[in-house]
Amino acid sequence: MKVSFIGLGVMGFPMAGHLTKAGFDVTVFNRTHQKALDWAEQYQGHAASTVAECVKEADVVLVCVGNDDDVRSMTTSETGAIAAMKAGAILVDHTTTSALLAEELEQATLAAGVRFMDAPVSGGQAGAENGVLTIMCGGEQSVFDELQPVFDAYGKSSVLMGRVGQGQRAKMVNQICVTGVLAGLAEGLILAEKSGLEIPALIDCLKNGAAGSWQMENRANTMAQDKFDFGFAIDWMIKDLGFCLDEAERQNITLPLTQKSVEQYKQLSAAGDGRMDTSVLMRAIKAEAQAK
Repeated sequence: MKVSFIGLGVMGFPMAGHLTKAGFDVTVFNRTHQKALDWAEQYQGHAASTVAECVKEADVVLVCVGNDDDVRSMTTSETGAIAAMKAGAILVDHTTTSALLAEELEQATLAAGVRFMDAPVSGGQAGAENGVLTIMCGGEQSVFDELQPVFDAYGKSSVLMGRVGQGQRAKMVNQICVTGVLAGLAEGLILAEKSGLEIPALIDCLKNGAAGSWQMENRANTMAQDKFDFGFAIDWMIKDLGFCLDEAERQNITLPLTQKSVEQYKQLSAAGDGRMDTSVLMRAIKAEAQAK
C-alpha cells in the first residue's frame, strides 16, 4: 500500500514516521520543503515538492494541517490533492476541523471518484510520538475497515462514530471534556495550595480514584508549579472550541462552560500565552479566584 502524508507538524511528522516503521511506502509533503527532506532522511521515505507529486500514486492520502482553510488549500484547491488522486483512493483528514468542512470534502471527493473519511485524533504530541493516538472517524464502514492497518501504525484506538462529520463532532466533545477537566483541576489545585496540602502527595492519593484523569496524572503537578510548555497550544484550542460553539448554535443549545473557557483562553492568548499548552487555563482561573 502506498501512503501519502501531507503536513509534518508536531503531530504529522511522527505519525508519518510510524507508517514507514510499519512497512508502508510513504511519500510526504510539507509547505516548508526542508522539513519534508528532513523527514525523508530520518525515516527513509520520499519527499515530494508538490501535493500532486505526493499523492498521484497513493492508495491512501492522509492530511494533518492547521485549520479549515489549510485543509482546503491542501485538498480542494486547483493544486490540492483531490484533483491529483487516482480513482478509488482514500482521502483521510486527521486535522481537527468543522463538521461542515468534513461534509464539504465528502462532496468534493464523491465528484472526483475518491473516497473520504474524517478522522481527527486525540492524544497530543506525546500520543503521536508514541503511536498511541485515539482516532475518531466519520464515513463508510468499508472505508474504515480498509484503513485499519494504517490507523494501527500510529493509533491505540480507532472508532467509527457514524457518517462523515461525526468524527469531527466526537472530537468536539473530546475538547469540551478536556477543558472541563482542566477547569475543575485548576480550582481544586488552588484550594489545595491555599489549604497547605502537599500537591504531589495529593495527586498520588487522588489519581486512582473517581477524580483520576489523564490531565491529573500528566499536568496537575506542573500546573501547580506554573509550568505550561507541553505541546498543544491554546491558540489551537481556541479554534477547536470555536467549532464546538458553532455546532452548539446549529443544535440550538448553549455550552456555558465552554463559552467561559474560550473567553479565558482568549484573555491568556492576548496576554502572550498563546503558545502555552491548554493547562495554562490554571492562570486565568487563579487570577479570578485571587481577585475575589
